[in-house]
Amino acid sequence: MKTSIKRLIALAVLLALMGAGGLAWYGNRPLQFEPLPKTLNVVPGTNLRSLSAMLEREGVVGNAQVFWLLGRILGKAGTLKVGVYTLDRPLTPLELYAMIQRGEVSQAMVQFIEGWNWREVRAALAAQPMLKNESASMSDTEILQAIGAGEDHIEGLLFPDTYFYAPHTSDLSVLRRAYRRQHEKLMAAWETRAPGLPYRTPYEALIMASIVEKETGVAFERPRIAGVFLNRLRLGMRLQTDPTVIYGLGERFDGNLRKADLQHDTPYNTYTRAGLPPTPIAMPSEAAIQAALNPAKTDALYFVARGDGTHVFSSTLDAHNRAVNRYQRDQR
Repeated sequence: MKTSIKRLIALAVLLALMGAGGLAWYGNRPLQFEPLPKTLNVVPGTNLRSLSAMLEREGVVGNAQVFWLLGRILGKAGTLKVGVYTLDRPLTPLELYAMIQRGEVSQAMVQFIEGWNWREVRAALAAQPMLKNESASMSDTEILQAIGAGEDHIEGLLFPDTYFYAPHTSDLSVLRRAYRRQHEKLMAAWETRAPGLPYRTPYEALIMASIVEKETGVAFERPRIAGVFLNRLRLGMRLQTDPTVIYGLGERFDGNLRKADLQHDTPYNTYTRAGLPPTPIAMPSEAAIQAALNPAKTDALYFVARGDGTHVFSSTLDAHNRAVNRYQRDQR
């Protein structure tokens, strides 16, 4: 109720200003905010309304509704550029809109999402107009050398996070930071790993973490899913996990995993090959790395998706088959 009244008041104020020629006055009147400089972070997903609310919280505008309505009238919705903006002088509302519309950032940002593969990272870098995409003409081997990586395969070596950068920065600088962060996270977790794990190297743990990342629909299940896969490894059972098969198919995967795909042998097919795949299959999060190195204690050897993001875990094949049948019956 209070919000609706506030909006009505703001609309009435703006209409009154418009009727008196005051819209131009408001749009060209310098905003009063302190201290200077003021830093604003326009994150991905910001729209006109959330921008206006953020500006009011930061004390840049006095009334979010008036600023929002001005933007609506001027057609500013959908034109906002993400990044970090530095306001080093008083700006008018029109100048502020123009700054954000043109993307005059002091820092831009790119997001690497947990579970992404390397192709998706490269696409995200290429979509950054303020980032020098120097890696576009380089092979993966050349990129690994440029970022100081000693590994042979770049998949999984980058930490999923939001990376800020100054305009016209090389994407290699961002990749270098992401590589170093993932290495630091992995080695820190390796130092505090649970005893008796079957990994020979931190890299093998990273491979497992990437599988856990792709198999997990809800965060709290990561340690338990890791526990299942580690139980299977210890017993010499094949992991039989679909995400590795999908990764092995690469761009041939059309969204539909068929029985023939599960039977088609590739280095990443954990239905046809025992042990871990040769490399990670995605960027694992810190939580997935922790789960791989500190798994839950469980006797489960199987799990099946319920359809809501969670899984049913079973310690015997009979119990697993019953869970599969129940899930399939519920889905029909």
